[in-house]
Amino acid sequence: MATKEEQPQVLENKEEPKEDGELPLVVVLRSKNFSLPLEDRLQSHFHLLDPNDSPDESTESFLSRHAYSARALLCVALTPLTADTLGLLPSLELVVGSSAGLEHIDLHECRRRGIMVTGASAAFCEDAADYAVALLIDVLRRISAADRFVRGRLWPVKGEHPLGFKLGGKRVGIVGLGNIGSQIAKRLVAFGCSIAYNSRKKKPSVPFPYYANVWDLAANSDVLIVCCALTEDTHHIINKDVTTALGKEGVIINVGRGPLVDEKELVQFLVRGEIGGAGLDVFENEPDVPKELFKLDNVVLSPHCAVVTLESFAALQDLVMANLKAFFSNKPLVSLVQNE
Repeated sequence: MATKEEQPQVLENKEEPKEDGELPLVVVLRSKNFSLPLEDRLQSHFHLLDPNDSPDESTESFLSRHAYSARALLCVALTPLTADTLGLLPSLELVVGSSAGLEHIDLHECRRRGIMVTGASAAFCEDAADYAVALLIDVLRRISAADRFVRGRLWPVKGEHPLGFKLGGKRVGIVGLGNIGSQIAKRLVAFGCSIAYNSRKKKPSVPFPYYANVWDLAANSDVLIVCCALTEDTHHIINKDVTTALGKEGVIINVGRGPLVDEKELVQFLVRGEIGGAGLDVFENEPDVPKELFKLDNVVLSPHCAVVTLESFAALQDLVMANLKAFFSNKPLVSLVQNE
């Protein structure tokens, strides 16, 4: 399943007349413990309505009293944007997302009301792709395990560290050939890997083999890299049958969302030695990680940070600003999520 594509969109709305010096209203929806790094940049162009600025008032009350005429909302990180919250914003026309995924936004309600949604995967895709490839190399070549081997002073005692596996020539199946998946494919082609993919539908411009069924993709791959959007359809898309089809030497890399993989089943496969290894940046119940994984040298664990770099945060700020400026200037949005 591919992540939703983000493409420019020509807006047909008109900016409401404003008095001299009046800035457009933008609602900021964020958790209380999540800061807004680009607040100063935003405030120079927009009047921000942030419920957290009124700690003695509920979010519902604040939005009802102050945001009736707001046309744009910035959803910070993975703050839930539900149909109930959207119902408090009758004038809303645009939701600007600031995360790689959109599962926390009620896209069905946005679609029903004709509210446009922009995503942020374009700001994160290169760094996420780098990280996915790094996890794969680490699992295959056992780099983290080798580091522990040396630090634990086992080299003089046990001698040679167990051999790893070559990356070049591996058949890699990418589950989700969106912005991130496409960048992963680009990198792995350079390593000499054979690429195939699964998506909501076949992409005519993509030269790689397409599998409509994830089981078939797994059966014809040495590695599965999971980077699709989390939806009702993709929940546990990597299940027992898919993992079995991948085979005993197979490797699973997940840089998407934890619930894309049936974690309990994957843990059992790994513990029983029925799969070659895994590189996991995301988990079903973060920050809790199954303790069975801690002792396995063929598993590389990461605290949901594949997209996090100083450069990606800078790109995110630029993307958020660009989408808001475009909307209020009646220009094409930079990263509109296409509804299908």
